[in-house]
Amino acid sequence: MTTEITNSAVDRDQLQARMPNPAFVVGGVYEALMDFNKAVEPSGLSAAVRELVNIRASQLNGCGVCNVQHARLAKRRGETNERIWAIAGWRDAPYFTAAERAALALTEAVTLLDGRPDPVPQGVWDEAERHFDEQQLAALVLGIAMVNFWNRLNVTTRQVAGQEW
Repeated sequence: MTTEITNSAVDRDQLQARMPNPAFVVGGVYEALMDFNKAVEPSGLSAAVRELVNIRASQLNGCGVCNVQHARLAKRRGETNERIWAIAGWRDAPYFTAAERAALALTEAVTLLDGRPDPVPQGVWDEAERHFDEQQLAALVLGIAMVNFWNRLNVTTRQVAGQEW
């Protein structure tokens, strides 16, 4: 039995944004968010780690917009296809450094807060702390929070992946 792809009203509705991204609707918000990103950049946290984190959080949150956008950014910055494709299965892939693995584990813990008595276990924190100095770790936590923020905006308003803003 084959599954037929349909163009039902539900399918079309899911590929149409409910509204423009709220960060563009409320004056000054997008600029403030870009200023936030600029403030975090000089922390010493590598662009590669930032993009791995952005992609992993976006996968967990089901944000197609950020998955596509950050995969593209990662590629422009020299990331390999193998590493991008393997992010969802990073624990079983040989492509990531110990520091990247610590960042990905922290990303998962911070992104999936609900339903666990200790959402960000001390062991996950300690491993991240082993690989990043205080400023880098602060930038990592802020970056995880920011991508989760964008994911929530995009998913809530059903922004469509692959479309430029």
